[in-house]
This record gives sequence, C-alpha cells and structure tokens, in this order.
Amino acid sequence: MTEQELRDPNRKPSRAGVLRAMAKIAGILPPTPLLPLEVDGRTLWCKAEMLQPIGAFKIRGAWHRISDMTADERARGVVGVSSGNHAQGVAWAAKRLGMKAIIVMPANAPKAKLDATRALGAEVVLYQRPGEDRDAVAAALVEKTGATLVHAFANPWVIEGQGTLGIEAVEQFRARGIDGPQHIVACCGGGGLTAGLMLACPDAKVSIAEPEGWDDVIHSLQAGKIVSVTDPAFPTPCDALQTPSTFPINFDVLNGRVHSGAVVTPADVSAAMRLVFERLHLVVEPGGAAALAAVLSGKIVTEGTTMVTLSGGNVDWDSYQRMIGGAA
Repeated sequence: MTEQELRDPNRKPSRAGVLRAMAKIAGILPPTPLLPLEVDGRTLWCKAEMLQPIGAFKIRGAWHRISDMTADERARGVVGVSSGNHAQGVAWAAKRLGMKAIIVMPANAPKAKLDATRALGAEVVLYQRPGEDRDAVAAALVEKTGATLVHAFANPWVIEGQGTLGIEAVEQFRARGIDGPQHIVACCGGGGLTAGLMLACPDAKVSIAEPEGWDDVIHSLQAGKIVSVTDPAFPTPCDALQTPSTFPINFDVLNGRVHSGAVVTPADVSAAMRLVFERLHLVVEPGGAAALAAVLSGKIVTEGTTMVTLSGGNVDWDSYQRMIGGAA
C-alpha cells in the first residue's frame, strides 16, 4: 500500500499498516518483556504490557494514530473514550506532541486511571456507566470543538498500533531461536488488540478471553453478526474490557478467524492476578489478566508455542488487594 493509502481514514487496517506502525513505535518505545511462565509442565510466554510508560498496551495504537495527524488536526486536538488505559495512551501521545486532549471516562473508572489521565494533562469529561452512551458524549464534544476522535478500538490506526505487540513478540521469539507465536491468547474488550494481533501474526491461532457478562464478541462470532451485551449494569472487576459491543471494522477482521473463546469469572481473574504477582513479581489489572485466567482455568487449551497478553497493570490498590486475596 502507498503512504497515501495508509493515511486514508476510511481504509481497512492492514498488515502493511501494522509494519508501518512498528517502525514508528520502535523509535519511541522500547519492547516490553516476553516472560516465560511455567504452568503444569508447559511454558506460557507472557507479554508484559503493564511495563509500558502508561501501564498498558493502549499507548501503541494511540501513538500511531495521533502521530499521523496533520498540523491542522493537531491544532484542534483529540477526543478519546476510555475507562482509563486508552485514556492514558491518548493523553501521553497528545502531551508529547503538544496537543489538547479531552477524554470521556466513566465516573466509576478506577481512581488510579482517572488520576493518571489528568496528570498527563488531559481534560476528563465524566459520564455515567451504565446509563449514558459514551460514544454520544464523545460525538458531541467532537462537534463542539472540531477535535479528532481517537476511538479506543474502532479505528484502523489504533488496530494497527496494537498489532505491533505481535510483531515485537515474533522478533523476541526469533532471538531465542523459537518458532512463535503459534498460539496467541488475548484479552478482548472491543477487539482492537485481537484484530491487530491477527494482522501482525496471520499464521498464528488466536483465542480470546472476555469477562463474564461482557462476552459480546464471543456471542457476535457465534451469531455471525454484531450483538451487544445483554446487561450493561452487569458487575465485573475487568473495567478495561467493558465494551457494550464491537464495531464492524473489528468484526470484519475477527469473524471466522478466532480459534476459540472463553468467558472468565472474577475468581478465574483473581487466580491469574495472584500467580503473576507470585511468579513474575508484577502487578496486572483484572482486565489485563483475563487471557491468562482463561488458560489457567482450562477454558482455553494452549497449542504449540503460546503467547499470553498481560495487557495492563493500572488498578487501584484496594481493588488489587481484594482481587489477589481471592475476595473478587
């Protein structure tokens, strides 16, 4: 694809776009570690995205999108919608480029995520979850300010940027003399990371993990069409994965290509968070532990060289203590 085609906002995400994003991201972010975790005689390779500057993989897609904006677009700023990780990615990228960022966040988002987003200089606009349509709130802000919407997952740049996680992992496996990843297990909210990984690693099997009550992508794939969550008030500790429904740009990549899917419970997530703390000595947030939770619970059976995404580590201390203590 030509440079002009790769900058077209109406294009579909592509592997060429992922490779272009990788070249940009490699110049600004060091690779996150790919850590071996021995579980029941098998090795799981964990991509430790909680070690990103903002504590989550979302910085990848945000940087790819915002760094591609024209001077005129940068002058008008950006609007993001997020429970906290994408919020910080957008705020971080905007601050680095001297841009204004407005982030629409749920009033019940973890305090750690709200505080971190504001600390990066973004203006935070709160909405009620459940009750208000966050995309409608964001659209009104875009209309009022003329800013560019940087969607958390339904955007070709964002999808491609998230896919750089997979390109990085391939190089890390290669450096170890390992053929991989052959199987990827990813945490899934709106499907931006999963779609990006499929584009980055087209030969790998990709499985997804969603939290109980928020498994709309799994239901959409089973139905062959996009369906929404049935109860937007369903409680979950996995705030990062609370997306009411995926979007066509993501579904078009995922449909027919997801190898398997699993729904994880709060107890599954607690066990995964605790194991990461005990064995890898790292903090992973509930949503970031969903993929590992699916494997540890036996709900996803690994095949070959397996990479598991630990996609974020932004969590309030009280919530973290409660989760690893098993009181989910």
